[in-house]
Amino acid sequence: MTAPDLRIREGVERGAPVRFRFDGRDVDAYDGESVAAALWASGIRGWPADGVDGPPARALFCAMGVCQQCAVWIDGVRVEACRTTVRNGVNVRSRA
Repeated sequence: MTAPDLRIREGVERGAPVRFRFDGRDVDAYDGESVAAALWASGIRGWPADGVDGPPARALFCAMGVCQQCAVWIDGVRVEACRTTVRNGVNVRSRA
């Protein structure tokens, strides 16, 4: 089951459509969006903490790069999803 796309549609100019992968799942986004915004709009609200299975332990919290709750791994580098712009074809992982 996939959640509906929660992006505001009317009157918002968007970049070109892009697609990336999050933990093996395709996620549609727009050029210029943050990884966190794209995940949230796609219905992904949280993910396991590094090395821990079970209920989500990480999620978007402050949305300005202070709390590090939205940490993900992109190309082997730990980054904050809220401060990282999505790129077409990038592989985002919740764990290293």
